Amino acid sequence: MTRTHQLEASLSTLRLSGMLDTLEACLGQAQAGELGHLEFLQVLCEDEIARRDAAALERRLRAARFESAATIEDFDFSYNPKVPAAHIRDLATLRFVDAGESVVLHGPVGVGKSMIAQALGHAACRRGHSVVFTKTSRLLADLAGGHADRSWESRLRRWARPAMLILDDFAMRAFSTTQADDLYELISERAGASVVITANRAATDWYSLFPNPVVAESILDRVVNGAHHIAMPGRSYRPNRRPGSGARS
Repeated sequence: MTRTHQLEASLSTLRLSGMLDTLEACLGQAQAGELGHLEFLQVLCEDEIARRDAAALERRLRAARFESAATIEDFDFSYNPKVPAAHIRDLATLRFVDAGESVVLHGPVGVGKSMIAQALGHAACRRGHSVVFTKTSRLLADLAGGHADRSWESRLRRWARPAMLILDDFAMRAFSTTQADDLYELISERAGASVVITANRAATDWYSLFPNPVVAESILDRVVNGAHHIAMPGRSYRPNRRPGSGARS
């Protein structure tokens, strides 16, 4: 076995496969005098760091369960000029995540609320934060299943864990007493962690959806007060996604 093969075997054993990808190229540069010993090692280390960062990002994106690979950079703000692009781009700096603040995106169907929410989540994943995206109805159904099989506490902890939780299609319909109580427990458990909410109606219209006004006040006080409220008026993107429309989605 040659020294190169020995080195490859050692790197593989140490799980430094990122170095293997460019080992031959780096060796060629070193032999040509283009890289010194320290530079050679530095380049290999940077390759391994890049591989690990890429793998970690891919894991976070899979765990987030996004419905689309939306990013702020790709969002077409010109389609609906009244959407506050500057405010949304400021949110994409993720200072609100560092501060444990929440975001409420509200507006009519199809204007891109879910896309913006997922784009903020994508930015958070790139920054190294854990993110989970879910329809609010699915989260409530999951917690309801926990009441049935006595796994409610573990399910609650799982939803409380990510640095950013995105609740899509919030306040679509009235909540049952159990659903309202589950939301209260979840929001309380996530104290100091960010929640991003998309809804068709503004937060001022949510109170009537809760059967108990005290629970409603407790939940909304934690989520609404101090949150960044983004009104997203405009036309729907969805007609432009129909076959043969010829327009960008």
